Amino acid sequence: MFRGSLTVVGTGIRAGVQLTLEARSAIERAERVLFLVAEPTAAGAIRRLNATAEPLDELYEPGADRRAVYDAMVERILAPVRAGRSVCAAFYGHPGIFGTPAHGAVRQARLEGFEAEMLPGVSALDCLFADLGLDPGSGGCHCYEATSFVMRRPPVDTGAILILWQPIAVGRRDVVTEADLADVTLLVARLGELYPAEQEVICYEASPYPVGKASVTRMRLSKLAGKAIAPLATLVICPPDQAAGAPAQAHSSSDRAPAAPTTLPLAE
Repeated sequence: MFRGSLTVVGTGIRAGVQLTLEARSAIERAERVLFLVAEPTAAGAIRRLNATAEPLDELYEPGADRRAVYDAMVERILAPVRAGRSVCAAFYGHPGIFGTPAHGAVRQARLEGFEAEMLPGVSALDCLFADLGLDPGSGGCHCYEATSFVMRRPPVDTGAILILWQPIAVGRRDVVTEADLADVTLLVARLGELYPAEQEVICYEASPYPVGKASVTRMRLSKLAGKAIAPLATLVICPPDQAAGAPAQAHSSSDRAPAAPTTLPLAE
């Protein structure tokens, strides 16, 4: 019997067009493919590359503990590896960024003696820097998951860019399928300790479509608590000397074509 193996890849953010050549090759060559992506176009692109491709999103159940869901994904990915198959697991964006089951599958496969590797992909962070015209090399950058930012209260250099992931799920550990703004006031209060009420906050969401446009909504910090936030949005605060320029292709989320329903991205 052949020895199983695992390759974890990222599909990028824009369906199809941001899939790297090595990721595409890994999907095509695998005996089994499992995937977790944000919308149907990306799923279709993976299925066209490998007819064995099966989705992992059916393991999501509203209200379920996210850790239990991620553990179930790891087991689903490793089952064919243990059966001697070459397996490719494809995840939205970069598999190593907010990719708990991706990291978990690689670690567990290696612990069990299987060959396993992770290949990089284009992440939402890469798209953010390009779409907003920001350079983290200019003054530095902080990146935090919103709940961790509120609960751990890490020190923040307000002269650097601040990026907060998953603001719709502050304080949540279950599977979130729609925006939950109940505890956003906690996030706003924490930010209010660091920035003035008139500080501009950018609500950013990369487009998952090959010809789509990023969603960029700007508001004062004081208005954030009452603002509807998209499920996949990220909050960005820039220092005064590095204000994000409005890119030509970006527009308000109210003008954007609706995306397919998604669950919250992968997070610890």
